[in-house]
Amino acid sequence: MSDTSRPGSIADKLPSALFPRLSGLGMVAALIAMLLIGLLIIPVLLVIYVAFLDPNTGALTLNNFQDFFGSSLFRESFWNSFYVSAMSVVVATIIALPLAYITTRFNFAGSMIIQSLGFIPLIMPPFVGAVAMQLIFGRNGTINLLLKEKFGVSIPFMDGLNGVILVQSIHYFPFILINLSTSLRNIDRSMEEAAQNLGSYGMRLFRRVVFPLAMPGYIAGAALVFIKVFDDLGTPLLLNVNNMLAPQAFLRISSIGISDPMGYVISFILVAFSIFSLWASFLFMRGKDYSTVQKGGGGLSKRDLRTHEKIMAYGVVALILLAVLSPHIGLTLLSFATIWSYAPLPDGYTMQNFVTMWNSSGEYITNTVIYAGLAAVADIIIGTAIAYIVMRTNIFGRKALDYLATAALAVPGVVLGIGYLRLFHGMEVPFSGEPMASWWIIIALALMIRRLPYALRACTAALQQVSVSLEEAAENLGASKARTVKKIVIPLMTGGILAGFVTSFATAAVELSATIMLVSSDSDAPLAYGIYLFMQTPSGRGAGAALGLVAVLIVGLGTFLSQMVVERDKKYRMSGQEQ
Repeated sequence: MSDTSRPGSIADKLPSALFPRLSGLGMVAALIAMLLIGLLIIPVLLVIYVAFLDPNTGALTLNNFQDFFGSSLFRESFWNSFYVSAMSVVVATIIALPLAYITTRFNFAGSMIIQSLGFIPLIMPPFVGAVAMQLIFGRNGTINLLLKEKFGVSIPFMDGLNGVILVQSIHYFPFILINLSTSLRNIDRSMEEAAQNLGSYGMRLFRRVVFPLAMPGYIAGAALVFIKVFDDLGTPLLLNVNNMLAPQAFLRISSIGISDPMGYVISFILVAFSIFSLWASFLFMRGKDYSTVQKGGGGLSKRDLRTHEKIMAYGVVALILLAVLSPHIGLTLLSFATIWSYAPLPDGYTMQNFVTMWNSSGEYITNTVIYAGLAAVADIIIGTAIAYIVMRTNIFGRKALDYLATAALAVPGVVLGIGYLRLFHGMEVPFSGEPMASWWIIIALALMIRRLPYALRACTAALQQVSVSLEEAAENLGASKARTVKKIVIPLMTGGILAGFVTSFATAAVELSATIMLVSSDSDAPLAYGIYLFMQTPSGRGAGAALGLVAVLIVGLGTFLSQMVVERDKKYRMSGQEQ
């Protein structure tokens, strides 16, 4: 037997020598913190550092920012990104507000179905439906061809920035719908009744009382829409709108090279605006009281609609749902189309697109299963560990660990991709000599970091439902902390852990912003990159749409399974409590 296997040997003393004050969960927390710092904080800080670095002398400078704002293209890109984000919030509000108000304010048949249909756009990544929407709303798309034929007019729905705004608004409006509907349901009914007793009705009541009380939910949703649109890369690229910040960052790094300072300056601005948007939303809500007097708020007092009101309400809802489901309709038609050009509908339908897709993209799908699977497994392991450390221990800095993991939400995918390229530039893969920046493992690591917040929230929610008394009882019977976690806590968290895995896997499978920066060859490319390549040429769009349908099915099935697991776990717990 070797010396390293005996108690008191160097191998036993090494962990305590490296972490003299840590043991057990403390060491796990330290290792996770090191992992997050290495794969999230350092790449982002490196991007920020290079943005202030003179490429010739290596000294810190502000000249890069002067060059940025001195360029008409970059100034235009900055204002375009801000304009598109702001207008997307406005259009998303116009879409979400009627759906949220009608389904929460009135006794409305089918309100749950309407709310559910309103969430469907989140299932489709925005870049997937961009080309399909162009065929419906574009200058020579279905709607404009019919308008020209009947009325001789054309509406520039998809021209330039308008197309990006329309696609992004339709995709991200559910963020406002979800948060606003929740706030409307939690409004204290007595405040509405008091306003009505003072003579406030209709739009005045909504404008002066109802909407201000629902402001927390609206601001939360609007901030998410602004950030997501500002950072998105795939939609502008597929719509050939390059005069925005995220596409410019991608084009500078991919065409000029990793040493180009402008790509890093743009990345710094993207990160700064993400943080600024979150801070501004917090600042707007600070010092204002939206609390309710009743337990649970009570929600708005619902009333029945008159016949003409019901017809108008159903008409508005049908029109909105038809618009928000148009990407799915267009993508489905395109995936079966033989030719669809300068015509309201495809000339014919075929299954050949799916055959072409399957023959050409088997590698994309295989890579996606591997990358997203590894990322999701790592996410639930790390997420479960962080959740337990934050909620069940008093380890110093445990809250910081939670914030650190969640910070990935504020980092645009293109920035993380550029940070990884810079961080691993010049490094080689052990034993192979290949550049580490082009290694497929780096893609899986990027997906893991990007989707960790989703798994963490699911694991945290699952752990909140596990009573501490069960752990205490196990430990009182002599079980160690590790055995208690393994035999008691993890089995009881299974539903939430599985939901976190499915959510992470499904969303990682369609990630484009980070992966497009890290793909070095088609053989290593995931599904989202494959869709992007297919959509570059008119001849490949049918197969690209078929692959897009696969992506939608993956996300949709993942969302359904995740929800089913959560509901089943909830019913199981309720039945256990009754027994």
